[in-house]
Amino acid sequence: MLDDDRWGELLEERAMRPERAPERLLRRPRRPLLTDGRLFVVAADHTARGMLGVGSEQFVMADRRRLLDGLLVALSNPGVDGVLGSADVLEELALLGALDGKLAFGTMNRGGLAGAQWELDDRMTAYDADGIAHGGLDGGKVLLRIADDDAGTAATLEACARAVSALARHHLPIMVEPLPYHLDDAGRATLLDDDDRLLRAVAVAAGLGHTSASTWLKVPAGRDVARMLATTTLPALILGGAPGPDPEATFESWARAMQVPNVRGLVVGRALLYPPDGDVAGAISRAASLVRPNGSRP
Repeated sequence: MLDDDRWGELLEERAMRPERAPERLLRRPRRPLLTDGRLFVVAADHTARGMLGVGSEQFVMADRRRLLDGLLVALSNPGVDGVLGSADVLEELALLGALDGKLAFGTMNRGGLAGAQWELDDRMTAYDADGIAHGGLDGGKVLLRIADDDAGTAATLEACARAVSALARHHLPIMVEPLPYHLDDAGRATLLDDDDRLLRAVAVAAGLGHTSASTWLKVPAGRDVARMLATTTLPALILGGAPGPDPEATFESWARAMQVPNVRGLVVGRALLYPPDGDVAGAISRAASLVRPNGSRP
């Protein structure tokens, strides 16, 4: 979808008319957050914290033209409600006209760079609440990695709580993605595969800020999603995470999670934008059918 002419025009706009990018994002045609109580959002905020690989391809997401092409394919599907990204990605999509009538969520804490010593001290280095509210976005997202053995978690907790409160003051939703982590023997931040710790992280995330009225949870499709989400009444979206070796098993886990009453949809990126067979349109269509099985449009 992103042919040479369209790519060249985007590069020209970025260099010669840089002010058009935020203006186009701000003035694009908007839509309500929820039309049928369901949301299907494509995630594209990975590169802002140095997460560039998918599977064995260590730098595949560093090819911005390929990433944007996949996002254009995804956003052309009427079952996709919008995209989650950093300012550079969202502004590029706005210049390409891909966000007209779609939701745009801004990622906020991207300072916990993948593999860095300070990874769990995840600072707000992308959007802030005012930038989201005044830039024409529809909401924000924070990543909350909780590790009891790393003091960096405390600063991240405080920063995420401030973000929840700030977006609530603007009456805008915020996705909070709570994940249990620990430091391995080499000192690397590592995701814990532990349902009890995940449940605890969800409980902590649900209580952040001076109100939970604007909070949505972004959670993995674990072994027992119903038990995990029984700890809260907040709406939840299922995240994709790192693509597994078996795409069928991944789709099946999403389908099971969608049966939990407070699960309202999906926020998935790499698993759909870089499917093993290369069929982005097919992967997006299949995920859309899980969010809206009756084939309705948002």
